[in-house]
Amino acid sequence: MDRRKFLQLSGAGLGVSMLPLSGRLVAESKLTQSGLDLTVKKEFADVALNTANKLGARYADVRIGRYLNQYVVTREMKVQNVVNTESIGMGIRVIANGTWGFAATNNLTADGVVRATRQAVATAKANSKYQQTPVQLAPVKGHGEVSWQTPIQKNAMQIPIAEKVDLLMEVNQSALDAGASYINSMLYLVNEQKYFASTDGSYIDQDIHRLWAPFSVTAVDKKTGAFRTREGLSQPVGRGFEYLDGRAADKIQSQTVLYRDSYDMAEDARLAAQQAQEKLTAKSVKPGKYDLVLDPSHLWLTIHESVGHPLELDRVLGYEANFAGTSFATLDKWRSGKFQYGSDKVNLFADKVQPGSLGAVGYDDEGVKTGNWDLVKDGVLVNYQAIRDQVHMLGQKESQGCCYAASWSSVQFQRMPNVSLRPGRKTLGVDDMIKDVEKGIYIVGDGSFSIDQQRYNFQFGGQLFYEIENGKITGMVEDVAYQSNTQEFWNACSQVCDKHDYRLGGSFFDGKGQPSQVSAVSHGSSTARFDGINVINTKRKLG
Repeated sequence: MDRRKFLQLSGAGLGVSMLPLSGRLVAESKLTQSGLDLTVKKEFADVALNTANKLGARYADVRIGRYLNQYVVTREMKVQNVVNTESIGMGIRVIANGTWGFAATNNLTADGVVRATRQAVATAKANSKYQQTPVQLAPVKGHGEVSWQTPIQKNAMQIPIAEKVDLLMEVNQSALDAGASYINSMLYLVNEQKYFASTDGSYIDQDIHRLWAPFSVTAVDKKTGAFRTREGLSQPVGRGFEYLDGRAADKIQSQTVLYRDSYDMAEDARLAAQQAQEKLTAKSVKPGKYDLVLDPSHLWLTIHESVGHPLELDRVLGYEANFAGTSFATLDKWRSGKFQYGSDKVNLFADKVQPGSLGAVGYDDEGVKTGNWDLVKDGVLVNYQAIRDQVHMLGQKESQGCCYAASWSSVQFQRMPNVSLRPGRKTLGVDDMIKDVEKGIYIVGDGSFSIDQQRYNFQFGGQLFYEIENGKITGMVEDVAYQSNTQEFWNACSQVCDKHDYRLGGSFFDGKGQPSQVSAVSHGSSTARFDGINVINTKRKLG
């Protein structure tokens, strides 16, 4: 690696302000150093819990967090940015006089912890004057001293920067050699070291790792100035650097190469360059009704927007509307026991345990052991996503374990778990699904989208579109987007491929709340078919 290729942090490269940063800038070596000793964490936690109890809190929990981030950003054969950040501190949450209170501090001394705890209790008592109904907290049995770690083979933070840059340079060169005009490639690496303790009797230490390797390739027609892009097909994962090994066993040969549990970034960049050029000459889609065959690399986003967000209980109740609005899936629909969210082929479930997923943890940020539960069963809406102070509103007695805070300095609240479509029960592959389609479009990769503030009417694009005629793919088309509403779309689901096609997609930076917090969440599915969906031509102009 030639260090002269590096651009200054504040120079012409991608500025720090354009990256989703939290914490202070640190040297690369800091990312591999040990954090606070477990004994010290427990001592600080006990100081906070005992202080809260003495001040009259009936419940308290403590989160001590060390959040490490590394971002490597490149364009063509230049490195635009390398950023390392670290954030360390403690958040203290209490219930006093039936009301929540929260405070946080980065002063990790006994005095600093006591002061923050006093502030949390004082805030709760002050707010209690305006609280009409006391907080009802679902019981959780204390877990004692336990730990959990993302199962990884290679800690991404321990891979030298030089090796990461060399990888991205190889990726970029592959795209340029294959005819790309431009390419941007990135590595986003996250390590959350989280310690939770509560008056329920839990002391939980977790070490969580996430990784994402996106890129964007652009091909330009120099004669006309027209251009097309193709984004990478990597998915953000809860895995280590081994995800980028690109094992042959994880590759699926389709109209392009698709990936399961590992990713060949250079190969995908080469294919992206070829396909971006092909998009320049692909015919423009004819608007109309089509049967859509949607690959998991595309369908994850539709699941996220039309199922994940509208089934967050705080949105359903109108308590939350930031970033994604409220929800059409109101309680009366759920209480009826017969609201047809989708066809009988549609089985959607939530979880925090799928291996390799972004949402996988052992325990959530309220100390609840994680699991999975149904949201839509045989097409019928059966449940929501809810946490300890919400489940009583559903007549339930146990939290579903989907509480999360983006930082030690932010209060934890209900966040989307992994939300996924179960594979079909019958043996069915993608080729067999396509074989029965007379007029359709096969869509790979996610693209632009819009959805209304009730999470109901929507429009989705993609990366690659292939026309299907009489059971055969006849070629690439362009300018495709489909429009529908949530209930109509999911009731149009006629087939879902079996478990052998099941793959995860997801969002590395999912925003919610005010002040905003970011979380990471996966969505799994097998390829699925949706009949009679309205397709528009995004290139056409009115008038």
